[in-house]
Amino acid sequence: MDTTETFESLVRAEFTPKSIYLNTASNGLLPARTVTALHEAALLRAEGRPIISLYEDVEACRAAYARLAGVPATRVAVGASVAAHTGVIAASLPPGAEVLTADDDFTSVLNPFHVRGDLKVRSVPLERLAESVRPGTALVAVSAAQSADGRIADLPALREAARTHGARTYVDFSQAAGWLPMDADAYDFTASVAFKWLLGPHGAAFLVVPEDFGGLTPVLAGWVAAEVPWDSCYGPVAELAHSARRFDLTHALFTCAGLRRSLDLVEELGVTAVHTHDVALADRFRAGLASLGHEPVPAPGSAIVSVPGLGGRQPELSRAGIEVSDRAGNLRAAFHIYNTPADVDRLLDVLTN
Repeated sequence: MDTTETFESLVRAEFTPKSIYLNTASNGLLPARTVTALHEAALLRAEGRPIISLYEDVEACRAAYARLAGVPATRVAVGASVAAHTGVIAASLPPGAEVLTADDDFTSVLNPFHVRGDLKVRSVPLERLAESVRPGTALVAVSAAQSADGRIADLPALREAARTHGARTYVDFSQAAGWLPMDADAYDFTASVAFKWLLGPHGAAFLVVPEDFGGLTPVLAGWVAAEVPWDSCYGPVAELAHSARRFDLTHALFTCAGLRRSLDLVEELGVTAVHTHDVALADRFRAGLASLGHEPVPAPGSAIVSVPGLGGRQPELSRAGIEVSDRAGNLRAAFHIYNTPADVDRLLDVLTN
C-alpha cells in the first residue's frame, strides 16, 4: 500500500455502513467482496453444484493467516473458536500444572484451564504478568489486547520471563490480529478468531503451533485432521496430518469462502497501514475525552478505548446512529479501517450533550 489515497479508496469500495460503527471489538464489518463470496458459496449448495472449490478456500485462508502471523502455513490449524483451541492446549497439561493468567481476561482464554479441575490456575493483574512467572509455571496464557478495555500485554517481557523459567506461552490475538503487527513465531501457541479485526464471518479461528506441535494431542481430530482426509472418512484415522492440520476441526466452508476475501483485503491494505490508521483515530478520541473531562482506561497504542462510567450511554448513542459497547459500565469504542476522524468527532459531540 503506497498512499493514503489508495488505502481510502479500497476501504470506500468495500464498506457502506449505515451507522457510525465503532464496535469492531465485538464484530467487524464484512467487506463487499466477502458478502459476494458468501452469496456465491451458498448458491453452490442451493443449486446442487460441486463444492470442492470451498475446500480450496480453507487452504487459502490458512496460507493468508500464516503470512499475517509470520509463520509457515504448516504451523496453522483452522478451527471454529478460540475456546476449542484453548481446550486442546489445556488437555495437554499434566495434572497439577500451573497456568498463569491475567485477571478478567476473556473467558475463552481461561475457562478450559479451569474446567480441567486438576490444574493450578493463578491469576494476576495484567501489568504484573511477566514478573509473576516463576519456577514451576508451566504455561502463561493471555490476550495480546484485552477485550474489555484494549490494554496491550507486554508480550516481549512475558516472552523473556517465560524463557527464563522454562514456561510455555499462549497468546490470543483475537483483539489484535488485523491491526496490531504480530509475530506468532515468538510464542509457543497463538490463536485468533476471524470475525473481529480480520473482517470475516463467524465460524473460523486459527491456532499456531510449533513445528514439533508442542506436545499437543489432537483430541478433537476428525477426518479433516488426517494426512489424506478423503481416505479417512470411516473408522479411526490411520495417519494424522504431518502438519498443524492435524488440529483442524471440520471446516466451516461458507465462512472460509468469505474469509478468504477478507484476508485478501487485510493484506492489500497492510497491517502497518491499518495500525497507523486505527491508533490515530483512537488517540483522537482519547484527546477529545480529556477535553471533556473524561479519563479512559490507560491503554497507550491500542485501537480500543474504554471509558469508565459512560457505558450507560450506549443505548442513547445507538439511537443517534453510533454503535459502541457497554462493558461492565465502561463505554468501549473500537476504531478500524472504515472509521474516520468525522466519526470520532461525532461521537465526542454526542457525549458532550
